[in-house]
Amino acid sequence: MITSSANDHIKALRKLEQPKERRSSGSFLAEGLKAVGQAFDSNATIQELLISPELLISEYGRSLVELARKRNIPILELSPSVFAKLARKEKPQGIAALISQNWSDINSASASSGSFWVAIESIQNPGNLGTILRTCDAVGVSGLILLDDSTDPYDPAAVKASMGSIFTIPHYRADFSNFEAFLHRSTDLMVIGTSDKATASAFEVTFPPTVLLLLGSERQGLSNQYVSLCSQMLRIPMEGACDSLNISVAAGIMLYQIYQHRHAQRRLS
Repeated sequence: MITSSANDHIKALRKLEQPKERRSSGSFLAEGLKAVGQAFDSNATIQELLISPELLISEYGRSLVELARKRNIPILELSPSVFAKLARKEKPQGIAALISQNWSDINSASASSGSFWVAIESIQNPGNLGTILRTCDAVGVSGLILLDDSTDPYDPAAVKASMGSIFTIPHYRADFSNFEAFLHRSTDLMVIGTSDKATASAFEVTFPPTVLLLLGSERQGLSNQYVSLCSQMLRIPMEGACDSLNISVAAGIMLYQIYQHRHAQRRLS
């Protein structure tokens, strides 16, 4: 059992909070029963399971430890104080995992008929990104494309907010050029953009079976080059004094609006 936070391995794990370390290692930390359990369920590449036996009081958590033993995954025991140094939860559940990142390749991807995609230009807040991943999972999104200088979905805040959806939603990096190529490879894909300046309301249109929702950054919205790729621009109606919504809230409204139309179309077909 490791009882000192000065341990070299613990120091290396703590460095994974830094984007540079995550990029160079290709690894990240997932903490808590939900995230680690979903990693097992999704057959993620778990390099190491980290547990604090005194904190791990859940029967489900203990079953994950047994599963790790069956899969020959190394198990590292930490004292409660050392585990707390790695934890982001106020009340740590005593389980975390070192996991390999799993990026999908945009250059070999295309949208199949009837699929539902999301792309975001330069999203900056990892918590917002994690929340969007979670909503994408809820509505059955086929893939999430992170455009240009978007934040890292493996940031600890994004992983936490995704509630395990980092393991269930394929995610891609892309710049304008290879995103445009993806669109050209995708048959019958309609690109729907969002803007508070759009004249058409998201509540007054019918969405096609094969659709990509394109969202802009928190501060700037969609840039002109990405607007040029959109078949239609839509706005979310607002009646109060505020002129914008949090991007994860806006994404949730749009995603469920599209989901409702797709679900109704499936019932009719």
